[in-house]
Amino acid sequence: MTETTTSSRTAMIEVIKVSKSYPPNVTALADISVSIASGEVFFLIGRSGAGKTTLLKLLSNMDKPSTGLIEVAGMNIHQVTGNKLAKLRQKVGMAYQDFRLLTERTVAENIAISMEVSYKKPQIIRSRVRSLLAQLQLEDKHDILTGDLSRGEQQRVALARAVANSPTLILVDEPTGNLDATSTAQVMELLVRCSNSGATIVIATHDETLYRHSTHRVMRLHNGKLASLTRGNEI
Repeated sequence: MTETTTSSRTAMIEVIKVSKSYPPNVTALADISVSIASGEVFFLIGRSGAGKTTLLKLLSNMDKPSTGLIEVAGMNIHQVTGNKLAKLRQKVGMAYQDFRLLTERTVAENIAISMEVSYKKPQIIRSRVRSLLAQLQLEDKHDILTGDLSRGEQQRVALARAVANSPTLILVDEPTGNLDATSTAQVMELLVRCSNSGATIVIATHDETLYRHSTHRVMRLHNGKLASLTRGNEI
């Protein structure tokens, strides 16, 4: 299936005939091609096992495709090494489905990590942390250990950590699985603000309310294959 963006913006992501297999004979993705523009909000949907998380792992350079090419910001991310790779990783924020928080660290410490490794000034880090907590209504959790939070609170902290360093690419795996309607709205408002600031957002989700009435593009995966590509309000 040939796919092109409907935007004149520069592509942030190019996925070209990508397949991913695992031994002994599991095909997680088969011949996927898609182009995602800079600043676009893009949804990956499909049942569990459809290949959504696998594609996010490939886009974040956590895994490599068996065949095909993936470019992020014009670079083949699976051939980049050394300082270029380190700089590329600083431009990518990932909110994992299993959160991957440091449970013996505070909420503020978890959110600050990505900014600290890129040598942001302490006052900038403190301001950014407090701003994100306010946007997600977690101000009172600033000094709480993340291991003492509810799963819904941990999910919002994981998202705050992913966007804290203002990455140009934000990958989000099931961002609302533990959230009520109010928290879901806060999460999407934060992601839209990031997009409006120029970030490309890729969201893997089961939650139809996130995309059903939107004009954002939606790619449906089925058994590792591209089943359809349309806009949310056309589904």
